[in-house]
Amino acid sequence: MKIAGVYSFNNGEKTVKKKYPGLYKEIETVIAAIKASQYKTKISKEKTMIGRVLYNPRALNKAFKENFYSFGWISHKTVCEYPTQYYIKKYVDKSENAFKGAFREMDFVKNKLGVEVQFGKYSFMVYNVCAKMTIFKNLNVIDTGVEIVPIKRFANEMSTGVSYFEQFVWDLEHRGVSNIDIPVLILGIDA
Repeated sequence: MKIAGVYSFNNGEKTVKKKYPGLYKEIETVIAAIKASQYKTKISKEKTMIGRVLYNPRALNKAFKENFYSFGWISHKTVCEYPTQYYIKKYVDKSENAFKGAFREMDFVKNKLGVEVQFGKYSFMVYNVCAKMTIFKNLNVIDTGVEIVPIKRFANEMSTGVSYFEQFVWDLEHRGVSNIDIPVLILGIDA
């Protein structure tokens, strides 16, 4: 795979390359090592795509995981203790263990640099940069982030509906940067 687009959110590119040049090189190496053509699947279930050979996002995620782990990156999970004291007095929660096992997870972390690989739904891209990375910074897990997403052309060749770099960048540019946002480098990748 290759990097086809670079977007610097809140000085993300400058920060990553200055603070984490060695880790950035590892990220580039991981991306280049994945041969996307190995992760194509012939579609047999979805009526509109039957017979097409498309990229499998789950298999691509697995390949990223294996490659990042080989460089010593780890995933980081944080258990969530959700508050219930804000329910109104008349409400009675009848579900038992409703929040058991709840957690938030950063895909890859190394030396306070967090990386998220997103071949999923659009809402997760914005959530990752504008909420999740800030939460993990507040938990002292990361201080800078990298988000790896497909460009539109690559997303069009995936077997499930995924979002893409260009849409994500448009939203971030129109949202603007908040005083709580951390530096994030967004990499748009292509097969």
